[in-house]
Amino acid sequence: MSTLNINGQSRQVDADPSTPILWALRDTLGMTGTKFGCGQALCGACTVHLNGQAIRSCVTPISAAAGQKITTIEAVTAGTDKVGKAVHEAWVKHDVAQCGYCQSGQIMSATAFLKTVPRGTVPTEAEIDSAMAGNICRCGTYARIRAAVADAAKSLA
Repeated sequence: MSTLNINGQSRQVDADPSTPILWALRDTLGMTGTKFGCGQALCGACTVHLNGQAIRSCVTPISAAAGQKITTIEAVTAGTDKVGKAVHEAWVKHDVAQCGYCQSGQIMSATAFLKTVPRGTVPTEAEIDSAMAGNICRCGTYARIRAAVADAAKSLA
């Protein structure tokens, strides 16, 4: 039995410590907002935050999260996180999602990135592309993703 801090709540997970966080979230806790994409940390669909840093939950074992804070898409889009709320609103405004499968990971990466950007600063296209490079969108909505990230940064200024 492992105890994880997920979205500010202590949650018990009855799983082997080597179980990836993704499967603890989805299968054990029923939190299906975080998606399985490739299982090799290459696509970014499974992105969550571990102490505010974007990580790939498909390859990170629950043992690595002991004593750490895990934040999922459910918390980021709940509206209580100022940066997450700005990103979510920009995603809707720019109609980013096409099929939508990768979007929770995209939003998690964008939110983690924008939390590192000084307020009042809008990142360049190159900076956004670099920050979002680990997230793949099979539908190719990269221009809309870039515009949404920039718009979210502007709204936070």
